[in-house]
Amino acid sequence: MTTQTRPQRRLLRRREAEQVNEHRLEFLDHAALELQRATGRGQLMQCVWVYEHAFDHEGFRRFHRNLYASLGSRLIERSPLPFGRPRWVQPEGPPPPVHVAERSRPRAELMDWADELTSLPIDPERGPGWHLALQPLDDGSTAASIVASHVIGDGVGALMAVFEGITGNVRVTGYDRPGSRTRGKAIAADLRQALRDVPLTVRTAVKAAKMIRSKRDDFARARAADVGPVDGRHVVVPSVAIYVDIPEWDAKAESLGGNSYSLLAGFAAKLCEHLGRQREADGSVLLKCAVNHRESLDDDRALAMAFASATVDPTRVTADLTEARNGVREAREKAKNEPDPTMELLALIPWLPKGSVKGVADLMFAYSEDLPISCSNLGDLPPDLARVDGTPAEYVFIRALDSDVTIGEMQRSHGQLVVVSGRINGKISISVEAYQLGEENSKARLRALVQQTLAEFGLSAAID
Repeated sequence: MTTQTRPQRRLLRRREAEQVNEHRLEFLDHAALELQRATGRGQLMQCVWVYEHAFDHEGFRRFHRNLYASLGSRLIERSPLPFGRPRWVQPEGPPPPVHVAERSRPRAELMDWADELTSLPIDPERGPGWHLALQPLDDGSTAASIVASHVIGDGVGALMAVFEGITGNVRVTGYDRPGSRTRGKAIAADLRQALRDVPLTVRTAVKAAKMIRSKRDDFARARAADVGPVDGRHVVVPSVAIYVDIPEWDAKAESLGGNSYSLLAGFAAKLCEHLGRQREADGSVLLKCAVNHRESLDDDRALAMAFASATVDPTRVTADLTEARNGVREAREKAKNEPDPTMELLALIPWLPKGSVKGVADLMFAYSEDLPISCSNLGDLPPDLARVDGTPAEYVFIRALDSDVTIGEMQRSHGQLVVVSGRINGKISISVEAYQLGEENSKARLRALVQQTLAEFGLSAAID
């Protein structure tokens, strides 16, 4: 056994401290950052609270202060090395101001107001990473909103930050301030990290070469998606929010032999059918379900998740959810226990040319043929999440949405459907964001399709 000298022990401790305190982005987080930069498309999250009783502005200001001190306000600092991994930092200066509307708006324009907030500047590197807003409505209610970058956190991570802001139980991040390292120290530290990553990079490159050989056709289709002129015109992806009483929702799920998650999957699959988003080969629908992999409160990954792929037959779900329930359960178990080989490619992200990032994303989400939809179930949420001013809001919904979306991006993904749900305040809230190529993409049409789908399940709902 070799005995270390005192200088060697000091060097080892310093190197261990560097590894602990650098707060590097994980490879999936780094990939999300690079994908946003490559496409210019903002991946956002939004939570909206609607208060039908008097709104406590002082309580909301307290939430504002707490949120800025939380992990949810972190930003990303790039490495000075082109292949260096970025790291998390805590911003300096005052928090971004709350955007308070001077005039009230009709309640029917709630979603229009929520959509307009996506035009506020959000930047996960330069900041701010989120915005708060308040809007009085003409029926006497008040709407509050937070819009945040999905690159900063996933749904669970974002809700944890909101929960800390509401309760005041804010974790200490331990992050450095931006620019706290000199350029020389940053280069030295990031180069050491790159050298530590070399064995993993080499192993990943070998796996990638094998995967490319085995999936030549998939890669060819991903490359073909980028051939030809790209339509850079921007589009608005319509979105609606649905509220169903939990007892009614659960009773319907039980009557169809399912549970809350499989009823959500069935609803999403049936809506896919109405949007023409089915696989041509068999008419089935591919659901990409986020599976939470966050291990503890100390887990500061932005995207601590895996993606389960479940196939659902939309023609059967309104009569029997057994198949959908089994398919979702098996897909989630597989995602929890078996690593996705495509995700292993992400260790190459620091070394890839920026133009290659989109190709990796196309392969991961099978944009070329499977027409997947994103279906996220946040489950039962803590009641405190409804108390953004200290009192419980009557309505809460959470959604994923996109900014700076172009027709070219919609063509690459063959349209889009994103469904997010959560159970809070006695209601299950479901947000739907959808775009269908070649069709009228309006809130009115989406609302009508959602109402039709709910009616097929025999469900009643309030829809914003």
